[in-house]
Amino acid sequence: MAMRHTTLGSLHVSAQGLGCMGMSEYYGRPDWDRALSAVHRALDLGVTLLDTADIYGAGHNEVLLGRAIANRREGVVVATKFGIDRSAGDHRRRVRGEPDYVRRCCDASLLRLGVEHIDLYYLHRPPQDVELAETVQAMSELVAAGKARHLGLCEVDADQLRQAHAVHPIAAVQSEYSLWSREVEAVVPAMAELGVGLVPYAPLGRGFLAGKVDPGSLGENDSRRAHPRFQGDHAAANRRLAETVGALAAQLGVTGAQLALAWVYARGRQLGISVAPIPGTSSPRHVAENVAALTISLDDAVLARLDRLAREVSGERQGPLQAVRPPAQP
Repeated sequence: MAMRHTTLGSLHVSAQGLGCMGMSEYYGRPDWDRALSAVHRALDLGVTLLDTADIYGAGHNEVLLGRAIANRREGVVVATKFGIDRSAGDHRRRVRGEPDYVRRCCDASLLRLGVEHIDLYYLHRPPQDVELAETVQAMSELVAAGKARHLGLCEVDADQLRQAHAVHPIAAVQSEYSLWSREVEAVVPAMAELGVGLVPYAPLGRGFLAGKVDPGSLGENDSRRAHPRFQGDHAAANRRLAETVGALAAQLGVTGAQLALAWVYARGRQLGISVAPIPGTSSPRHVAENVAALTISLDDAVLARLDRLAREVSGERQGPLQAVRPPAQP
């Protein structure tokens, strides 16, 4: 199949990207060779948007991605993030955005990636130490210096997006978005108004919606153990939701993962914004399976059945170590 493309602001990307986070940590022991194979499979299939961050594996993920594209840089859209400082441990992590920190993070990412510029540079979360506008101004200076081409934000609300966009055009907002995580739809009117694209992460519910995750069998190093939706009664309730997705997918002759991704594309069209989901996997087979979702069309009856699922979700979407919250006010 020919890869479809879309635009995030003025940035031209494949309609589906690849999330590389799990290749370095969070979902168990990394496998370097398997991860490289997955990236190469994605590139062979026409995927251009590759997503990483400086905190994934404490820089390991950027090094891995840089190695994977070393001889294939042309046409690849490298997206990385900065801002979450885990140097004091996950329990004391904070979001930083002071200008000197912004510049140091960018230079370090460029070195690890082995590239001359970052195509899409995200602020990983709104900063806790300075005003958002100050951070975005520092990011805009990276664009002026040729170190970054386009800017993005992660997990922001509509007011924050407008504040940032007033300083420098924002190409994309990256937020969790799937059949069971739809909070970002509240930001969509502002995104449509400003011409900002949506990059959904975890579009498969961290594998749960694909029917490929048994919460009771997650390894000690799997961060999903800390997510409420993967625990106890929440997991049992959500398993029924995943079974519903799987049963409907079987009726349509597709996989649960493909149905979940097809829903994201359909919702993007309904909402009137461009979307480029970044399902994460280190499996070359799953990369190909995910890309095939681009060919699936869902009729109104199927969409109506899927639309109800968000109301059936049990548990918060993030645990205490995943959610970065602002400091308490005095």
